[in-house]
Amino acid sequence: MNKKLFLAAGIVGMLATGCAGIGGGTKGGSSSSSTPSHTGNVLGEILGAVTNGEALGNVLNSVIGRDKLSQEELCGTWRYDGPGCAFTSESALAKAGGEVAATRIEEKLEPEYAKLGLNANNTFITFKQDGTFVSKIDGKRWSGNYTYDPQTSALTLRGLLFSLNGFATRNGFGISVLFESRKLLSLIQTIAAFSGNTTLNSIGEISKNYDGVRLGFDMKK
Repeated sequence: MNKKLFLAAGIVGMLATGCAGIGGGTKGGSSSSSTPSHTGNVLGEILGAVTNGEALGNVLNSVIGRDKLSQEELCGTWRYDGPGCAFTSESALAKAGGEVAATRIEEKLEPEYAKLGLNANNTFITFKQDGTFVSKIDGKRWSGNYTYDPQTSALTLRGLLFSLNGFATRNGFGISVLFESRKLLSLIQTIAAFSGNTTLNSIGEISKNYDGVRLGFDMKK
């Protein structure tokens, strides 16, 4: 708890001195009159997360690219650790209801992923330094080439069956590999051979009412 309070205090100080909020939309920041109110909301959300015992890292990582991941850090084997969720911009996160919305989406995804049988043993991805990747989803192998842009967090996976555009971003415990919901469903259906599954429909419905949301997998080494 003391560590969380220490981190929160540092973040409060950072925001109070004029740093951008979560996933600031522009490099130069904004001088709009709504900034104090918005900053207050962010501070309240951070302190609320600490007092409720939630992972502070989630508050900082609900916007893609907020905490950038280097090419070197991406390399290695990452194993499934649960559902992943983040938004493409701070405004999209705010529109959805803030960090609470991201947390709720992950909570809804967790039982659906469990029904698919995803776990750390059968779902993982290895990013190699030579630009190739090897992965398994529910034990089904998929491999190919990848490209990653550390500045935008954009990740492209090119395999034999199809290609996928998504994002790789740092979270509190490892990384999140995220996709637009339809692409995620296509990945699961094609690689893991799930079809006509009501669970897949549920996953699609979860993201339906959220603009700018990206879904996927939280992963750790």
